[in-house]
Amino acid sequence: MGKSKEISQDLGKNIVDLHKSGSSLEAISKRLNKVPRSSVQTIVCKYKHHGTMQPSYHSGRRLILSPRDECTLVRKVQINSRTTAKDLVKMLEDTGTKVYPQ
Repeated sequence: MGKSKEISQDLGKNIVDLHKSGSSLEAISKRLNKVPRSSVQTIVCKYKHHGTMQPSYHSGRRLILSPRDECTLVRKVQINSRTTAKDLVKMLEDTGTKVYPQ
């Protein structure tokens, strides 16, 4: 299933304002023709839970290496293509970065 179209901040703010004024989810959906009831419900629940309309994108694994560390690793491998993962882990641990090899 593909990612759905994101609703603009202005439209989300309108939905939250209408809900605060006491309108039902169905009434908000009918008033804003282009927004399905399920989307209105999702936006209202998200606002109630988080207290904000800002999107929270936290998918994927968090980065361990800084861009500088990545460049250093790439440079070391380009200079010597026989560099092992153990050598790279040792180099990173010397700089204070904790890395777990696989």
